[in-house]
Amino acid sequence: MPHSSDSSDSSFSRSPPSGKQDSSDDVRKVQRREKNRIAAQKSRQRQTQKADTLHLESEDLEKQNAALRKEIKQLTEEMKYFTSVLSSHEPLCSVLTTSTPSPPEVVYSAHAFHQPHVSSPRFQP
Repeated sequence: MPHSSDSSDSSFSRSPPSGKQDSSDDVRKVQRREKNRIAAQKSRQRQTQKADTLHLESEDLEKQNAALRKEIKQLTEEMKYFTSVLSSHEPLCSVLTTSTPSPPEVVYSAHAFHQPHVSSPRFQP
């Protein structure tokens, strides 16, 4: 069955290329390649920028992590210090050594925590 010469079906109705059509095809091909080259270059720039940003963010997070680990170490040492102070204070504490158990309100009253002779080495001048 023969094909009709429909102008919308370019695969069947293409006539042999003329000199003008060749040069316009070449121009379009060069323009397309240039546009593609620029798009690829922009894509590589965006990729590099994203990698640089991630690297800076990673370095910042590493610094934060190190600072937090240092703070954990300091707080752990402070906790050890207060635990030892409490251990040495417990045998001498009149509130804790009473023979009759007192209600929690008395054990945890404000005067039981006020220890002017106890201070943290962290806050000493």
